[in-house]
Amino acid sequence: MDYYSNARQRTIFSTVPNANFIRVIIDRAIHRELDYLVPETLAERIGIGSRVRVPFRDKSALATVVAVLEHSDAQGIRPIEAVVGDGPILSEQLLELARWMSAYYCCPVETVMRSLLPQVIRRAEVGWKKQLFVQPTRKIDNDELEKLRRRAPRQAELLAAINELEAPMLAAELLRKTSLDNQTLRALVKRGFAELREGAVPRDPHGDEQFILTGNLELNAEQALALKEVMEALEAPENARPILLHGVTGSGKTEVYLQGIRSALERGRSAIVLVPEISLTPQTVERFKGRFAEAQDVVAVLHSHLSEGERHDEWHKIHSGHARIVIGARSAVFAPLKNLGLIIVDEEHETTYKQEEAPRYHARDVAVVRAKIEKCVVVLGTATPSLESYHNAVAGKYKLTTLTQRVDEQQMPFMRIVDLRQERRKGKAAAILSEKLRAAISNRLEKREQTILFLNRRGFSTSLLCSECGEARNCPNCSVALTFHRHMARLSCHLCGHTAAVPKKCPACGKDALIYSGFGTEKVESTVSQIFPTAVVRRMDADSMTRKEAYRETLRNFRAGKIDILVGTQMIAKGLHFPNVTLVGIINADLALHMPDFRAGERTFQLLTQVAGRAGRGETLGEVFVQTYTPFSPSIQFARHHDFAGYFQQELEFRERCDFPPFKHAVLLTVRSAHEARAKFSAETLARRLKETVGAEFILGEPTPAPLEKLQGQFRFHILIRGEAIVRLSRLVRETLDKLPFPEDVAVAVDVDPYQLL
Repeated sequence: MDYYSNARQRTIFSTVPNANFIRVIIDRAIHRELDYLVPETLAERIGIGSRVRVPFRDKSALATVVAVLEHSDAQGIRPIEAVVGDGPILSEQLLELARWMSAYYCCPVETVMRSLLPQVIRRAEVGWKKQLFVQPTRKIDNDELEKLRRRAPRQAELLAAINELEAPMLAAELLRKTSLDNQTLRALVKRGFAELREGAVPRDPHGDEQFILTGNLELNAEQALALKEVMEALEAPENARPILLHGVTGSGKTEVYLQGIRSALERGRSAIVLVPEISLTPQTVERFKGRFAEAQDVVAVLHSHLSEGERHDEWHKIHSGHARIVIGARSAVFAPLKNLGLIIVDEEHETTYKQEEAPRYHARDVAVVRAKIEKCVVVLGTATPSLESYHNAVAGKYKLTTLTQRVDEQQMPFMRIVDLRQERRKGKAAAILSEKLRAAISNRLEKREQTILFLNRRGFSTSLLCSECGEARNCPNCSVALTFHRHMARLSCHLCGHTAAVPKKCPACGKDALIYSGFGTEKVESTVSQIFPTAVVRRMDADSMTRKEAYRETLRNFRAGKIDILVGTQMIAKGLHFPNVTLVGIINADLALHMPDFRAGERTFQLLTQVAGRAGRGETLGEVFVQTYTPFSPSIQFARHHDFAGYFQQELEFRERCDFPPFKHAVLLTVRSAHEARAKFSAETLARRLKETVGAEFILGEPTPAPLEKLQGQFRFHILIRGEAIVRLSRLVRETLDKLPFPEDVAVAVDVDPYQLL
C-alpha cells in the first residue's frame, strides 16, 4: 500500500515557492528559533511543518519549519542542507498547539516538539518494509498452460495461480498458498510469464487478526439523548462546548462513542479515541475495528508497545489520510489527522493522562485545547469525573450529559465493606483474603463464574525487615523499601529499577532474623492458587505483562472463560467488559487513601467505583467486597452507595477552603541534586526570588523536603504555588528561572497542574 502519494500532493499546497528563508525549531533545547536560507532547488519542497537538516554550529541538526519568510533580518544566515521526507509532517494547527503547550506548561517549545513527533518519525531512520509482489505479465491461455504443464508441471501450477490474480500479490504469500518454492517462481519470471516488483508492506500490529463486522446497538433513551448532543455539536463545532459524558459503569458510553464517530466520518471528518491504559487498547481496538471493519485501514493504533516499524507505518497511515480513526494512549492526542472532527477521552479522570516528565502535559486538557484550535468536538467520558471537569460542567464551561442506568436494565453491583480491624481482633494475623471474600470466591467457582481481585501494589512482599534490630532493606537511591519479587528471587525498587540479592543475614546486625512484610499482587496470586488449587489463576501487572502480546492473550483467555480468577493492579480496574465476572474483591482499599496528597481521597473514590464497575455486567447481579482498615472514610462510604454527587459536594467544599484545584491552579517546582545541602540552598534561593516576582496575587509555599525525599539518587525539595492566572504564573516562573543561575548539579522541574505531589 502506497502511503506516499497524498503527502506529495499536500506539499504543493503548503509551499511558498517565492520564499527565500525559513524559520525553524531545532531538535535541541536552545530556547530560540533560527532563520535559514532556502536554495532555489529546494524551495518547492519546503512548507510549514516540513522537516529539514540544517547546519548548527559545527554540526548538522534536524529541525522543523515553523514559518516561511520572504526576507530575514538575521545576520550570517546559512543555507539548509536538505529536506527530510516528502512533504510537511506537522500541520499549522499542531504547531499552534505546541506553542500553547510551551507557554502553559512552562517548557521549551523544542521539548514539546519531541512529544508531537515520535522519535522514529523525527529521525527518519526507519523506512517502509519492502517485499516482492508478483503479477502476470499477460493473460495466459489454456493452450500455453497445457504446453508448459507437459514440460514443467510445477511451473504450470504456479502460473495458473498467478494467472488468476486480479491485483499484485505478495510473492511469499502466493508460494505459501501453493506450497511451491522460490526457484519455480524465478523460472517463470525468467521465461517472461510473470514479473516481480518491490513494494511497501504495512506492518500492521493487528494484521493477523480477523474482525467481525458489527452493527449499531439499539440505544436507550439516555444514550440517544447523549448521542443527539454529540451530533448537534458536530453540526456546529465552532460553537460547541466540551461534552462531559458522565455515565455509571456499564451504561453504554462506548456505544455512544462508536455512533458519534460514525456520524463524524459521514461528515467527512476524522476522530481520536484516547484510553488511559495500554491494557485497554486491545479491547477498544477490537470493538472499533469490528464496527468499522468495512474499511480495513480506517482504524490506526498508537501506543508505546508498538515496535518502531509498526509505529512508523501507523503514523504514516494516519498522516496520509488512509486512517481516519486513531486509538491510543496519552500521546495519541497528537495524531496528525486531517479534518479532525471528534476527540473522545475515555475515563477522563485517569491520572495516567498526565505525563510525569517534560513536557508535563495532561492529555485531557490538551485534547480540549486542540479541539478549540481545530474547531472540532471533544467528549470526556467517565463514571467518576475529575473534580476539575465536573466543576467546569457545573459552571457552564462544559456541557453535562448523564447516563444513570446500566444498559439492558442491569443492576449496579452490591458493595460489601469488610472491616479488616475486625479480622485482626479474631486473634490471627490479617489474612490476604477475609473469610467473607474467600467464601464468595468459592461460591463463584462452583457456579462457573469469574472473579477479579484488585491490589494496586506489585511484587511478593513489600519489604524485608530484621526482627532483631528493625532495619529494613531500603533502596540506596530512593526513600523507599525494596520489594521482594519471588519469580526472580531478588529485591527490586519500583522507582529507579535498582535490584539486589536477598541477603541471608541482616547486613546491619548480622543476625539471621530477616522476615518478609506486606504483600503485592504476586503474593496474592500465590495465596489464591493455594487456597483454590483447582482454579485457574492469572496475574496482570507490569511484571507479568512484559511480552508484547501478553495483554491481548490474557484478556482473550479471560473473556473465553479459560481463567477463573484474575489478579491485577490498576490496569484491570477500568474499561474492561467481561459479562461473566460477578465478583470483584478489593484486597486493600487504603493503599492510596493516606498518601500526603490532596487528591488521595478523590483517587480512592474513583478507583473503588471503577473496579466495582467490572462486576455484574452480564445477567447476574454483581457483588464487590472492599477490604479496608478505614471503613468510615467518606471516599469508601460514598463509593459504596455509588453516590458521586454527594462525594463531589463534600470534596469541593474542602478544596475551596484550602485554595486547591479546581478553585486555584497549582504549579509544583521540584529542586533536586545529589547533594542534599545544595538542593536545599537552591530551593530556598528560588523561593526568595519567586516571592519578589509573583506578588501577592499568588499563594507561595515554603520550600520543603518532598514526601519522597530521595529519588534515583537525588534529594528533592518542593515549592508549591497556587493562583488563578495560570498562564501569567507560568510566564513569571519561566522568567525567574531564566534569570537565576543554578549549580551544574542542581536541576529544577516545573509541573503545571500537578497530579502527583510525592
